Amino acid sequence: MIVKSLELKEYRNFEHLEIVFDKGINILYGGNAQGKTNILEAIYLGGTTKSHRGSKDSEIIRFNKDEAHIRINIEKNQVSHRIDVHLKKNKAKGVAIDGIPIKKQGELFGMLNLVFFSPEDLNIIKNGPGERRRFLDLELCQLDKIYMYHLTNYNKALAQRNYLLKQISLNKSLLETLYIWDLKLIEHGSAIIESRKTFIKKINELIYSIHNKLTGGKEELILRYEPNVRTDEFEDKLRNSLERDLILKMTNVGPHRDDMSFLFNNIDIRKYGSQGQQRTSALSLKLAEIQLVKEVIKEKPVLLLDDVLSELDRNRQNHLLDSIGDIQTIVTCTGLEEFINHRFTYNKIFHVYKGTVICEN
Repeated sequence: MIVKSLELKEYRNFEHLEIVFDKGINILYGGNAQGKTNILEAIYLGGTTKSHRGSKDSEIIRFNKDEAHIRINIEKNQVSHRIDVHLKKNKAKGVAIDGIPIKKQGELFGMLNLVFFSPEDLNIIKNGPGERRRFLDLELCQLDKIYMYHLTNYNKALAQRNYLLKQISLNKSLLETLYIWDLKLIEHGSAIIESRKTFIKKINELIYSIHNKLTGGKEELILRYEPNVRTDEFEDKLRNSLERDLILKMTNVGPHRDDMSFLFNNIDIRKYGSQGQQRTSALSLKLAEIQLVKEVIKEKPVLLLDDVLSELDRNRQNHLLDSIGDIQTIVTCTGLEEFINHRFTYNKIFHVYKGTVICEN
């Protein structure tokens, strides 16, 4: 799987951009705030319909413009495809595959499999549980369309139930309708919990050896899924939480409160690990993710690296670079020194400056 080319119109600081990538290592370099990350974001949005930054469509469209366009030409299983995304300020985005509009954005998932690695990902362990749930959801949605179906419906039911909890304080008779949303939460939430459990199990099978090699055999890493509720107790806990939910006017039981922990010898490094241990674990997680995508889709994903090398020490840099030799990689950096100094082999170099991109080889 490779991204052959990208075309942007009125996207963030790019009025119009056309860029052709190599199937190997592509470097985008330039100063801060020139547009490097915007290019990676556009590719990620083209593959998932979402910004890795969590930005709204209106924030992505170029200033004083009403719409923006993304066109990505890809090659998957030796067949070429085109993805078009039309962003609008006041309407839902439109997505087309090979010129045919899709009815549901979930139809896009799996067309272009991506692994995104940014400095923010290095903080996934020490940040709050919301970051870790977001990681789980983004990865599982790419790998499993059924998961995305359940996640979308769960979030809708959760929003409706929370709205209803607020309205019940004004109209007690609405309490009788709450069970409808309870059933929806249990149905879709149970599927989410089981999928997350399976995903963590698969990641654990891969991350152990990766982390062991990365630390020279000194440390062993295990991920532990921490569901807010088990599927067999979901209904009872939801019922028992009703009084609290009514007081707080929000749902307090369900996978929207899940977490996962990272353990060294049963020590939780979210709380007690050093910054070095946390970053090494985050790197191991990303490398395991790459391997898992390969195994599930039977094809290599495209790797997007956003200024990550400058955040890693020499040992972690080398391990990352050694692990991506056979994957199309698009990487951003402020200067080329870190690649030249670290024996990094690259195929194409682009200089990004004030919304323009120049290929230098």
